[in-house]
Amino acid sequence: MIREIRLDDKDEWEALYRGYADFYKVEMNDKILKTVWEWIHDKNHDVSGLAYEQDNKIIGIAHYRKMPSPLRGKYIGFLDDLYVDPKHRRNGIGEKIIKELKAISSQNNWNLVRWITRDDNITAKSLYEKLSKKTNWEVYELS
Repeated sequence: MIREIRLDDKDEWEALYRGYADFYKVEMNDKILKTVWEWIHDKNHDVSGLAYEQDNKIIGIAHYRKMPSPLRGKYIGFLDDLYVDPKHRRNGIGEKIIKELKAISSQNNWNLVRWITRDDNITAKSLYEKLSKKTNWEVYELS
């Protein structure tokens, strides 16, 4: 079952989010966890969270938000994070979460959800290429 992340999900969410950070080799700490947790539960903040629950346990999470698209003159959706517990991968959970985001996008008149992934994330890319269209945009970062 897919639902919003609830306050009583904190421990399971944190374990999954730490797993996500580990996968991408990004340092995680309590300050970041606290900040993101507060964003998810602040109705005035753009970041929202979804949980995939199975047998009363959270085994997948996603963080998403609306994002302005000036060329379109409207908002689109942006999927920041998607993570499924490795023991539960290849069971269609990621696909279900992405389809839920598509429904959320339609409900909000975004009509587009965009995301990025690392180029060597072969497992995720096989799912994304099945469900969506790869763009020809390159991503740059300025530190």
